[in-house]
Amino acid sequence: MLEKLSQKSPKPCIFKVPNYLRQVKEMAYAPQVIGIGPYHRGNEDRLKAMEELKIRFLQKLIEETKETDISRYVLKMRELEERARKCYAEPVSLESNDFITMLVLDGCFIVQLIRLFLKSNLKAFFHDVLNCYTFSGSFSLALCRDILLVENQLPFFVLWELFSMIESGDNLPAANKKKKKVQIMGLSKVTKKKSSADDYKEKFLETIFDLFCQCMPGKGRPKGDLKFKEIEIRHLLDFIHRCCCHPSSFEMKSYGKNKNLDWKFIRCATELQEAGITFKKVDGKSMFDIKFENGTLQIPELKIGDHTEPLLRNLIAFEQLFLSDMHLFHSDNSLKHVTDYMVFLNHLIDSPKDVEILCQNGIIKHTLGDDEAVATMINSLGAFVIYSDSFYSSNFYYAMVFNQINDYCSRRWNKRMANLKHNYFNSPWALISFLAALLLLILTVLQSVFSVLSYAG
Repeated sequence: MLEKLSQKSPKPCIFKVPNYLRQVKEMAYAPQVIGIGPYHRGNEDRLKAMEELKIRFLQKLIEETKETDISRYVLKMRELEERARKCYAEPVSLESNDFITMLVLDGCFIVQLIRLFLKSNLKAFFHDVLNCYTFSGSFSLALCRDILLVENQLPFFVLWELFSMIESGDNLPAANKKKKKVQIMGLSKVTKKKSSADDYKEKFLETIFDLFCQCMPGKGRPKGDLKFKEIEIRHLLDFIHRCCCHPSSFEMKSYGKNKNLDWKFIRCATELQEAGITFKKVDGKSMFDIKFENGTLQIPELKIGDHTEPLLRNLIAFEQLFLSDMHLFHSDNSLKHVTDYMVFLNHLIDSPKDVEILCQNGIIKHTLGDDEAVATMINSLGAFVIYSDSFYSSNFYYAMVFNQINDYCSRRWNKRMANLKHNYFNSPWALISFLAALLLLILTVLQSVFSVLSYAG
């Protein structure tokens, strides 16, 4: 399986974001801390400080592995150069030596991040090599945000080859090989049975999952639902999309029974509430596990912060640019889950009032300052997004949920109550006016009754 991973001729899978998406929010697609790969290499001043950090990471790696130089990494990357270049959809103008240097520096930096994260000494390591940064939670999130940008990717086979070389000590002098008996990744300590390459790959992928899925704004796919050894990975964003942005196998079975449905858009949260629908935060199998049962819309928690918008935009862009090549995927995998999730949120939220309702029910938690900022962000996510496989299509993941909601709202009593609330009780003053009119009517009736009784008496 790993041989197949190294021999397969890759199709382009690392793209530049097209202008029609970039113009909506350019900063969401541009690295702010670190440039990875050729698209943002050496052309932006704000990224130059981290180039120094990459060199320090590489120096620390050489010290750790007791090597004298990086020649074996350079030789391996030279072997992979042509294959790596083919992964980029845009022509890469870097000369051969510069391209190989980039693969070694950027690849070793990411691999070291992953290894140090597993050893739980990432913060201490940064403290040793950084003079200008403190490795805080916000810096960690900013780093992860940049590493998961569409344009900031390295082919996964580059990372895997570098990791394998570091862990196995291939081509090290014999004296140093003896010192490599205790595996740094913690798979085993001088075990009688040697761990297979697949075991190393699985541990590597589990660590990537744990490191980067914490950046997701909601619950990812259950780890027990993932078969890491069977996942074909193109780059880190692709891996996170497959692991964190794909419903669980249970959810997919449920979807399989209900696909190929015609559907219509739903009303916003305020109007749904007026129609008698209640909202409930649920744990769910994943953040995509949205259900409608007995008049209650059940939605897993969504946490929104400063890094949420760039992550969602880049995941949507990845679906737009790569998953549109439908012949690469089986029918179920061709679903654009983040795009469909965005369509759901975009119709549920029209105004700050809708955000307020979802916050009151514990569904949305945010740190953006006010509800209007959340509504604006959600509504802008869909700008210029092509819904070729979701917009009024039978492949829309939430078609059944939309139909159930619309059926509930179309019932005569619910429809009348919604119209009454929307037209007459849409503000506190309208309610006060109605109650005053009702009280006046009651008093008038009572006065008439007393008048009749007095006359009869």
